Amino acid sequence: MSEDDDWFERALRESESANAEADAEETAPPTADAEADAEETAPPTADAEADDPPFEEDFAGALEDAPAADASSGGDSPFEEDFASAFENAPDIDGPTDGIGDGPLDGGEGPTADPFDSDAEFDSAIDRIDLGIEGLDDMILGGVPERSLISIIGSAGTGKTTFGLQFLEEALSNGERGVYVTLEESAERIYDTAEEKGWPFAEYADEGQLAVVHLDPVEMANSLSSIRNELPELIKDFGADRLVLDSVSLLEMMYDRPSERRSEVYQFSKSLKQAGVTTLVTSEASSETPYGSRYGIIEYLADAVFVLQYVRVSDFQETRLAVEIQKIRDANHSRETKPYEITNDGLSVYRQANIF
Repeated sequence: MSEDDDWFERALRESESANAEADAEETAPPTADAEADAEETAPPTADAEADDPPFEEDFAGALEDAPAADASSGGDSPFEEDFASAFENAPDIDGPTDGIGDGPLDGGEGPTADPFDSDAEFDSAIDRIDLGIEGLDDMILGGVPERSLISIIGSAGTGKTTFGLQFLEEALSNGERGVYVTLEESAERIYDTAEEKGWPFAEYADEGQLAVVHLDPVEMANSLSSIRNELPELIKDFGADRLVLDSVSLLEMMYDRPSERRSEVYQFSKSLKQAGVTTLVTSEASSETPYGSRYGIIEYLADAVFVLQYVRVSDFQETRLAVEIQKIRDANHSRETKPYEITNDGLSVYRQANIF
């Protein structure tokens, strides 16, 4: 026999020996570890089932008490039928819309009029008013809802006070009544500023249409609780249609703790809404961004937010003023940023122009 044949026989014998050992291990009695594993996988006894929590029985009972699915559904979820019925019963829509106005998306058929056209028909059960700002009113479809809390955010020199005075002039010139609460300027200064624009605020005050109230911010903060409780009744007794607070930032500065500041501003805003008057508050812009107020509170409490800001197109052009409507609840509005000027007649927004 050759060496190759001896090598082959030795390999065959080793293979048979390994197989025999494997068979012996399979038939050997279980060790202690194996018995422990078997106990873990064994089905629970009656005593063990009695120790388990009663959730299984409750869950089974809940399933028995649940409404049976329709047999025609083949045991599927009963929500499918309700979901399909909801779609079948839903009103038909004449093509997709872009979410603004009544026009369809590009490529569809339907009206193509500018959704912010001041002559467009607007049907709403909510009473609405104009701000009295030329061009800006055209950017709001139907006007601002009455009894809204309006916030004007801007840095120094952007015309926040002029905006507030012009807002009141719109009401006063139509025979309505207004209240101007100032925390910065004296009442005489407010009369003079309005007179420069041709708005006879002193005459309105003499005729009982206007009340200009100057409050010291420190005194107001110390007695804010009483002012907050009395202000709604005073406004109702005066019969005011519009109110301006210039500015809410000075009130916010009186509180060091953010939680107290938020609580007080919220309660004060709530009292103004309870008075049933359309209120405009001015606020200084944040030092970090022109799109938010100094403390980032009033824009979340307000129903409408207008941002006044400086825009520099390039280093070689003059700084321009621009207005943006950040939000108006219950009203469609343009989201474009438009240039405006502060003229002898007040603020004027150039709706047809672009800032860039």
